[in-house]
Amino acid sequence: METLTAESYMEGLYANDPVLERVKEVIRTNNMPEISIAPGYGRLLTMLVTMIGAKKVLEIGALGGYSGICLARGLQEGGKLISLELKQEFADVAKQNVADAGLGQFVEYRIGEALTHLNELLVQGERFDFFFIDADKVNYPNYLELAIQLANPGAIIAGDNTLMRGKVVDPGQTKTSVQAMRSFNKLIAEDPRLESTILPAYDGLALARVK
Repeated sequence: METLTAESYMEGLYANDPVLERVKEVIRTNNMPEISIAPGYGRLLTMLVTMIGAKKVLEIGALGGYSGICLARGLQEGGKLISLELKQEFADVAKQNVADAGLGQFVEYRIGEALTHLNELLVQGERFDFFFIDADKVNYPNYLELAIQLANPGAIIAGDNTLMRGKVVDPGQTKTSVQAMRSFNKLIAEDPRLESTILPAYDGLALARVK
């Protein structure tokens, strides 16, 4: 008999979400990385966006649209999600999946280097209520700093994969991406502009509130 993990036990309490299951299947069919946010954290994103009444949400890393759907589900009419994605082919899949979920009207995709788009948004005076960071790990500290600068007071910043499958707690792991994630976690914990916590379930999720 297979031993249940805490995560698999918790997930077993919830019925499968057919919309998100289809997204995972589309990702698999398109030979894209199967690295969407964990279902439990997806539900948490929807809850948080809803709870704070976020009107403008920024996502860094669209992949196949799984997290985008979770974020858009929390938006009220008139809300908007801007999703940054490096690869056009990934953004195309995400856009179709979000449209098929009936949420296309909420989401705008911008293609290319996220740092370029973030700096452009800053120059344009844009401000956001919620951020979800789930892209290249090397730039997580840079994404965090720009998110803080782009944040409305009280905005929430969420960052996925803070454990990197256990690599961040292994002293023998010294890759640039691992060191960057350790730096990100430390910044989340210590930056005086933030109130924060880091959840250790699944692959780790950092949550911070901009003061």
